[in-house]
Amino acid sequence: MILAQISDLHIKTDGMKSYRVVDTAESLRRCVAQLNALRQQPDAVVITGDLVDFGKPGEYAFLRQLLAPLQRPYYLLPGNHDEREALRAAFPAHDYLQQGGERIEYVVDIGPLRMVALDTVIPRASGGELAPGSLQWLDHTLARQPLRPTVIAMHHPPFTTGIGHMDDMGLANPEALAAVVRKHPQVERVLCGHLHRAIQSRFAGTLASTCPGVSHQVDLDLDRQAPSAFVMEPPGFQLHWWDEASRSLVSHTAFIGQFDGPYPFYDGDQLID
Repeated sequence: MILAQISDLHIKTDGMKSYRVVDTAESLRRCVAQLNALRQQPDAVVITGDLVDFGKPGEYAFLRQLLAPLQRPYYLLPGNHDEREALRAAFPAHDYLQQGGERIEYVVDIGPLRMVALDTVIPRASGGELAPGSLQWLDHTLARQPLRPTVIAMHHPPFTTGIGHMDDMGLANPEALAAVVRKHPQVERVLCGHLHRAIQSRFAGTLASTCPGVSHQVDLDLDRQAPSAFVMEPPGFQLHWWDEASRSLVSHTAFIGQFDGPYPFYDGDQLID
């Protein structure tokens, strides 16, 4: 079973460039084409927030058009750039978006894996938090199937990264989430977006990670006072492969683009020097 993760699409109306530099629509087109061309097709795709840039209905309409060629089922999560009701209105066929009341929170089963989606959005704010009701719902949901391998998907990561300007807009209450996750050892991953980079950290007895952006990447500068900046490093996505034999989740980061190869390491029976 393979779960693909993409994140931070930042789609703008009519394909306008983000920050007058990033063609986010073209980046998503290339991402969808590459996912469709994978040798081993994912069972599903989760998109961990910042789907559009300003939460406008026209942006979500354009997003739906860009995602239409995707050949696998996909699940949407809001990020701090999103607006919940505009998102729901644009994707009426996605019934799971209605599970969580005001917040977009849901649980779906994907083969042997269970995915629990949490909403960390604070309207009109860059940082995030988890509501007390969300944490209670998560605890009850995890308790219902303690033997089923589970991933938690959310936008804001529950750990600091060393990238100061992003940590300043992080998750306000990671300790509250950690207290719940520690009770449930079936949690294999906490999958996040927001950081526009592939970053991993131990968290509450499991592993929490962030996904590269489909659009731009956040500049890798670990000076606490470093300025807020982005770079045009290659966009990417992640593939989370459930290995039934070892009952473990293995995560791979892939880059979006056309690259030379693959080339064989051997020419017949001879090692190529």
